[in-house]
Amino acid sequence: MPEIIPITIEFKNGFTVRPAAVSAFGEVEFTDGTINLKPNQLQCEAYGYTYDPVSRSCIAFNYNSNLDSSFNNIDNSTKGMGNEVGTGVSNICVYGQDNIVNNRTRNSIIIGTNNEIANRVNNANVFGTLGEATADNSIVLGGNSGADALGKRQITIVMYGLQTTDSTTSNANLSNTVGDQYEIPENTAVYFQSETLAVRVGGSGAGNVGDFKAWVERGVVINKSGVLSIDRSRTSPADSGTTSGWQPINSVSGTNFIQTVKGSNNRTIEWTSTVRFTQIKTGVTL
Repeated sequence: MPEIIPITIEFKNGFTVRPAAVSAFGEVEFTDGTINLKPNQLQCEAYGYTYDPVSRSCIAFNYNSNLDSSFNNIDNSTKGMGNEVGTGVSNICVYGQDNIVNNRTRNSIIIGTNNEIANRVNNANVFGTLGEATADNSIVLGGNSGADALGKRQITIVMYGLQTTDSTTSNANLSNTVGDQYEIPENTAVYFQSETLAVRVGGSGAGNVGDFKAWVERGVVINKSGVLSIDRSRTSPADSGTTSGWQPINSVSGTNFIQTVKGSNNRTIEWTSTVRFTQIKTGVTL
């Protein structure tokens, strides 16, 4: 059975994405006609699939490991005592003790003790003690003692991306994957620092291709019993060319940290942000 099964479904009215493929584990990938991406809940359910809010995945069917055991633990390397590897995990390395890699994780690394990668989180790197990876393409350093709770003290590094062509304020996407955002755990405070670079790559407006601007934004986001608030400040250490009106702003929505960006009309601008979260998961009701 192949890991990815291409499918051909026409675009629904009002949608700019459509299903493109289903993995052997039942997860549906969408496409905008150019790149494959993860759909959000509205897009997923519009095409008749089931959205899993825990893993933020679109599901065509529930995978049964008894159908094909060869999809369990493919090309994995584990060294150490007490490590646990879930179903449908492939291309992972675990070196240490008592680490957990949950179901359907791919291309990830754990080095240390009592670390964990959540379901369907891919391309994650976790180091130290009791670090918890919940986002694709993330780097996590757990700085805990063995008696601490999972993720109590840790640093997580992620990236956001977007391309803009006008002056609309838009949400950038976690790992440049449409609809993905970084979730702040309940009763948790994070100090964040986002380093954002915008570069003009096209368009007919004033200025030139190659105009750029950079920003550093920092602050604290806190999740008090499911309600987020943010306190922040921003500086711009460098810019060149015509960049008036360009700006990133960090905000919150629901339980998510949001990176918004605003470009300018008739200018095609590529945005990328590296965001570092220094976390305290308090373990008490805030």
